[in-house]
Amino acid sequence: MNVNETENLSNAKIDASCRVPSLVLFGGGALWLVLGLVFAIIASLTFHKPEMFAGCSLLTYGHVSAAANDLIVYGFAIPASLGVVLWVLARLSRAELVLPLVPVVAANIWHFGVLLGLIGILTGHSTGFAWLEFPRLVFPLLLAAFILIAISAAATFGQRQERELYPSHWFLLAALLWFPWIYSTANIFLVVWPVRGAAQAVINWWYVNNLLFVWFALVGLGLAFYFLPKLAGKPLHSRFYAQFAFWTLILFGTWLGIPQGAPVPAWYPALSSYTSALLIMPLIAIAIIFVKTICGSNASCKGGPFCYVKFGTVAFLLSALMTIALNCPHFNRVIGFTWFGSAQTQLQIFGFFAIVVLGGAYELLPRVLGFALPFPKFVRLQHWLFMLGVLLLVGSLAVGGIEQGLHDYNFAAALPALRVSTLGLFFLLLGSLLFAANIFVMTIKWKIALAKTVFAAVTAPLETSEVKS
Repeated sequence: MNVNETENLSNAKIDASCRVPSLVLFGGGALWLVLGLVFAIIASLTFHKPEMFAGCSLLTYGHVSAAANDLIVYGFAIPASLGVVLWVLARLSRAELVLPLVPVVAANIWHFGVLLGLIGILTGHSTGFAWLEFPRLVFPLLLAAFILIAISAAATFGQRQERELYPSHWFLLAALLWFPWIYSTANIFLVVWPVRGAAQAVINWWYVNNLLFVWFALVGLGLAFYFLPKLAGKPLHSRFYAQFAFWTLILFGTWLGIPQGAPVPAWYPALSSYTSALLIMPLIAIAIIFVKTICGSNASCKGGPFCYVKFGTVAFLLSALMTIALNCPHFNRVIGFTWFGSAQTQLQIFGFFAIVVLGGAYELLPRVLGFALPFPKFVRLQHWLFMLGVLLLVGSLAVGGIEQGLHDYNFAAALPALRVSTLGLFFLLLGSLLFAANIFVMTIKWKIALAKTVFAAVTAPLETSEVKS
């Protein structure tokens, strides 16, 4: 057996070890993404059609907006990204996934926790803290599930055959440590044993920034630095630039999030403003890595995973520039309390993180299951739907926010933009349905094939005994 055959056999075993965890994490994530976008559309419609859901107390804006945010982040973004992270770490380690049943159990615990959280929000038991609305009882379930998945990932890393660390290792391993720290800290000081006064707002701002900006950046860039060179057929441009981007992102990114004019000591927003300006350094490094890695590549895009990752990386750079603008006192006077902040958040979630994770999922699913996607044309169609949806959603909210700020924060000035943003959410929902269709049909096909294999294994001894008799 030659080297290529040995490597292919090794990759096949690695892919097989990730099969069930990937299906459970992606399957639940696809369902929550669709449901979260449905709630997001309902929340958006209440701004220009307030009478539409006036008769249903469960569908008030406070309920559906919180449910949409948490379902998209906790229901889809985190578990789906963990499904890709497990496969990437196993491939980089050249080792089969260690304790493969642990992520399966953890994924079911996670999805059950999300279900309880959704019920709690819709029935009026939200915590009231942005992006942390799930009731108190959900906190230990999600934390335990994440730690179990992180243990499997860390054990796989410990069994690695290749001792040298790849840049994706730095980002992904840091992310596995980052989330339990920020999530447990925020819940302990805001929900379990809540602090008093303005400290609550500061902790909530700190958590939201570390979740939506820092953690998403660690996971998204870690995956992008793996898939970009792999799909482009070229090595990553510079390990030094990647290391520089990693450390500066962690060093400066964690201090953001305190809005200008917040009722806290003045040095809080001042520090947030200064560190946001320093973010330009990791952004330049990431841009250089991105351009140098994809330039000269013979890889075709054609709406496949390569296009997903490229679009997501560019969206991250734009989102980070919007973050810098929001933390700059000069621009914050105009856009600080407008829809511009929501535009930045949506670009970070959908334009960057979600689309990178979806590209990774489409790249690994045929490998782990051993057969092609049932609807391969949906991949390209979803790419265009997501691109159009992100452009409409983010572009309209950004323009509407600037218009709103220039007209003394007049809500009516942003109303046309809100209508366009609702259309963008519809396109994102259509794309998510295509992803869900591929996931669920692949899962059904795999279960049918597994049932046939088990049936053949059970009936084989019976047929042999009948022949002998």
